[in-house]
Amino acid sequence: MIDFEKLPAAADKNISVRVKSAAERALRQGHPWVYEDAIVKQSHLGNAGDLAVVYDREKNNFLAVGLYDPLSPIRIKVLQSLQPKRINRGFFAEKLKAASMKRQPLINQKTTGYRLVYGESDGFPALVVDRYGDALALKLYSSVWIPHLKALLEALGDTISFDRLVLRLSRTLQTDRLNVGKLYGLNDGQRLLGDAAPGPAQFVENGLLFQADMAKGHKTGFFFDQRDNRLKAREWAGGRRVLDVFSYTGGFSVNALAGGARSVTALDASAPALETLKVNVENNGYDLANVDVIAADAFAGMWQMIESKRKFNMVVVDPPAFANSRASMRKAVTAYRRLVEMALRLLANDGVLFMASCSNRIDAEMFYELVTRSASVAGFKLDVLEKTGHALDHPIGFPEAAYLKAIFARVTK
Repeated sequence: MIDFEKLPAAADKNISVRVKSAAERALRQGHPWVYEDAIVKQSHLGNAGDLAVVYDREKNNFLAVGLYDPLSPIRIKVLQSLQPKRINRGFFAEKLKAASMKRQPLINQKTTGYRLVYGESDGFPALVVDRYGDALALKLYSSVWIPHLKALLEALGDTISFDRLVLRLSRTLQTDRLNVGKLYGLNDGQRLLGDAAPGPAQFVENGLLFQADMAKGHKTGFFFDQRDNRLKAREWAGGRRVLDVFSYTGGFSVNALAGGARSVTALDASAPALETLKVNVENNGYDLANVDVIAADAFAGMWQMIESKRKFNMVVVDPPAFANSRASMRKAVTAYRRLVEMALRLLANDGVLFMASCSNRIDAEMFYELVTRSASVAGFKLDVLEKTGHALDHPIGFPEAAYLKAIFARVTK
């Protein structure tokens, strides 16, 4: 549980800010970030989570209010634009209600696991909330939320029905430089509300049962952004031998089995994730005898299969974000090219390739060209079946929120 008395409070006096003309235009268009170098005048210095109010330079009219972040180049993370509002428990509750309504169609699809709050696109910059059945995982990506954590948790209790809430902290908030845990008694995986769980969280996605480790799993325990693509992969998997690369806990693998796959080979570097994959397979009533689980680096594992002359009728490649910075772009492109080439060499003629990218620095057009050109250079022809993007619970509220893109293609020599 949490001792709110240990948490800092936001300053009573707001920071008054003026920004460059380009930043003013961006705020009027709803962009949620104000960069450090866009600020031309600031009333006083502030601490993380203090409220910063941006006024236009011509008439001194309100433009936006946001959370001040002195440690980030994104100096102000905007909460409200154009129309002033008081930032409090009621404000957060109103935003949460709106976010929950957007996800209502998922409940009708036999789905109880989804992203309830997708950061800036839902009005909560540097924060996500994922639902796992009756449990919620709240992940913070910035210390700006710590002074507002009590109001936020109260708003969640006012608007969302849940039994348990787990806190996840980004890598940045777990570094020695910030030392959030030591300063404020917050820890990654900490239970904030509700009773201790008897085991992993369980949830349903498109009629299939999954479990996830909310306290220690990657991100918050599962990758909800690929839900729609997993369902599409299920539709293509019938009668096929399927290779699931970067399988994690088996989202694509279980869907392939649900679609009637002849067999599934799951490749991932994490042995604990693959153990959860086995549980997810069995919990849905499928035979583990039809699943070959390989704990290995994806590149090394795929190369070993190529040397062994293994062939599959469908290859799913869902890698992590290779391009997290501009400096990593070249290595990321090389990695994608290698994955495409190896996947194609593992595909039987007329097989289906699913290739995804969650690197927001590689846009959709660049990604699709990269995949098709890599295939052509390797001597393969791709018949593109479908190009996909974000799911309903990952709305694109501003350009930088768009990161996921994927392609389904039939492969011929």
